[in-house]
Amino acid sequence: MFDLATHPVTARWPAEHPDRLQLYSFPTPNGVKVSIMLEETGLPYEAHLVTLSDKDVKSPEFLSLNPNNKIPAIIDPNGPDGAPLALFESGAILLYLAEKSGKLFGETATDRHTITQWLMFQMGGLGPMLGQHGYFSKFAGSEIEDPRPRDRYINEAKRLLNVVETQLDGRDWIAGDYSIADIAIAPWLRALEFYGTRDVVGWADHPNAVAYLDRFLARPAVQKGLNTPPREG
Repeated sequence: MFDLATHPVTARWPAEHPDRLQLYSFPTPNGVKVSIMLEETGLPYEAHLVTLSDKDVKSPEFLSLNPNNKIPAIIDPNGPDGAPLALFESGAILLYLAEKSGKLFGETATDRHTITQWLMFQMGGLGPMLGQHGYFSKFAGSEIEDPRPRDRYINEAKRLLNVVETQLDGRDWIAGDYSIADIAIAPWLRALEFYGTRDVVGWADHPNAVAYLDRFLARPAVQKGLNTPPREG
């Protein structure tokens, strides 16, 4: 069992409220999943800004928490089995917080499996593919002259957007009631605006997805979570 007070990560990001759940994150589509979930559930937490620069995510202190050097990560001093719990991977954290709070994970076993299915759709498909789409459209990959990588991820973004559009036909939320599946999926749909590729993927031609994202962004907990932890400066 580890002690939060002596965990290496606290040397760089000290806890002012060690009795609360500690969030180490940055407001990316993956990072905001956890801050939104914490705001939605009302679980007390303390947020620490971990930038995406190597000096933070590849620091020995952060690697002691997540050897995969990616945000987000958490430490819950009041974990299961009467012991603190450290977790990385946003999907795993969402599942944990849903179980801990008893919220946003459906009412039945069938609900939970359906929600988990769509959570995995985001983790294995929507997030990685839109992330690559952004890399080849907005970031360093956009400088590559060969159009094939960019075209591949544009087409994959379109395909996945169509999957979401079809699933939302006649539904307000992706898997029944509002759930962790929506908290996982919607921030990645929002990223298309940041990438500047809404027109390229035909965002306006997907009215179900457009209305869905608007509903999601209208939630007060979402607005708070999108800016937690606040960026420096």
